[in-house]
Amino acid sequence: MTPAACAAVFSVVATGLNLTGVAISSVRCRQRPRPLAAPAGSPPVTIIRPLCRINNYERETLASTFALDYPNYEIIFCLEHGDDPVAGLVYSLMEKHPHVQAQLLVGEDRRSSNPKLNNVLKGWDAARYPWIIMADSNVLMPRDYIQQLMARWREDTGLVCSMPIGARPGNFWAEVECAFLNTFQARWQYVGESVGQGFAQGKNMLFHRDVMDQAGGMLKALGAEIAEDAAFTKMVRNAGLRVHLVDTPFDQPLGDRTAAEVWSRQARWSMLRRSTFPIMFMPELLVGSFFPIVAGIYAAWQYDVNVAVVGAALGALWFGSEAILARAAGWHFSTRMLLACAVRDFLLPALWVEAWLRRDFVWRGNAMNVQEVVAEELE
Repeated sequence: MTPAACAAVFSVVATGLNLTGVAISSVRCRQRPRPLAAPAGSPPVTIIRPLCRINNYERETLASTFALDYPNYEIIFCLEHGDDPVAGLVYSLMEKHPHVQAQLLVGEDRRSSNPKLNNVLKGWDAARYPWIIMADSNVLMPRDYIQQLMARWREDTGLVCSMPIGARPGNFWAEVECAFLNTFQARWQYVGESVGQGFAQGKNMLFHRDVMDQAGGMLKALGAEIAEDAAFTKMVRNAGLRVHLVDTPFDQPLGDRTAAEVWSRQARWSMLRRSTFPIMFMPELLVGSFFPIVAGIYAAWQYDVNVAVVGAALGALWFGSEAILARAAGWHFSTRMLLACAVRDFLLPALWVEAWLRRDFVWRGNAMNVQEVVAEELE
């Protein structure tokens, strides 16, 4: 085949795969007409929420934990330092909702290389119930939050999770974060689950204590990886079980974001994916629209077809389909999201290269090195 023919085939195949992924996600994430009711005999649940500083919309996201329509649950907030300003916010919410079982555990316990795991271990030790949910503090929980997670549990399930869906962006770079989180990362997670390759996402995770105990306990099961969601994924697959996703993923209100914040977060996630699942990470270079559109334009130029028409058609297929997915799922998608999606896809190749070249990053004030952590865990 000539280079032009190869480029044309690549562009068509990549665009077709993208449209297939959009179709799968649109069906799975379509809006539900009413919230789920808790079935009779619903088991009690422990919710563990690690805390670190006050994020945008923190009062609202933490308050949503106290307003769940579920008959029996407890909340365990975990914090490393008592002088963190988020502690006062939690205490005020606990005073306002005395009817909800809630406690704040404070203490620094460095038993692994993962600072988030170190923070939640005390919550794991204090949990009263075998059904446990780990949820980041910036997740906004709907009233049927627990029901939605429990509804996806099957006989072959080892973990149910929900990726974050960006909501309420305050500026353009927050829109770019929405473009990463929603119609890109969430879409491909649903595609992965549909082919039996579901993987965990650490924002919202439901599991049963028995699964963790069979893997040797939380510290042994999750401390072997720098990222707890990657550790969960490997633990579940090693047990012959599957990761399942909720049908309606939960919102993470964003507020304002800077370009540096978006780049730093996405670069860190890329490095972690490259470190924990290198084979699966390699194709990420080609999953955005950048190379398929460039290849399509090159093929059009070689075959003397109107380049502007081909470029516009490919752009409409890629970004228009994302708008349709967002509308079907009820996710944020403004007019400037089209530009945000283009910026995201322009950044994807650079993030891929960055993930292979860099090893160090800063997470919640902790300087970390992927290579050093992996070597430490192998000793």
